[in-house]
Amino acid sequence: MPDPRTLARVRDDKRKGESASTQAGEFVREEIHHVREGKHGARSPQQAIAIGLSKARRAGVELPPPRKGRSSVRRRAKRDLATGRKKGRRPSRTRSRATESALEREGHHSASHEALARQGRRSAARRTHAQRSASARKAARTRARRRSS
Repeated sequence: MPDPRTLARVRDDKRKGESASTQAGEFVREEIHHVREGKHGARSPQQAIAIGLSKARRAGVELPPPRKGRSSVRRRAKRDLATGRKKGRRPSRTRSRATESALEREGHHSASHEALARQGRRSAARRTHAQRSASARKAARTRARRRSS
């Protein structure tokens, strides 16, 4: 179950009209914190990110399945989205426990600053120069301005 503060931040993002990926980013952030504080581990930065995105979909964030990627990943994302649209079903205690104990056996270095920076660079390198440039322009255009008083 996601942290109530995370859910509050997501609701706040949604109210402000932020994109689904921005809302999902709060869940990824929470997951990185879990790995860093030792609640559980992750095999790689990508796994920690995937867990966060899955939690976001299950919590009701309308994040579409990836356009590329393995069909099993897209199918899982679709299922998570459907779960997020339904209300009131509690997750299976047995499966949750099994997942948690499997993750507890994994390392914590996957959420280190270096590992996440490496993941970010690798992710950026897969994009074209035009895509990176457009992304940077949009970030500059949509970033919150600091009020000078």
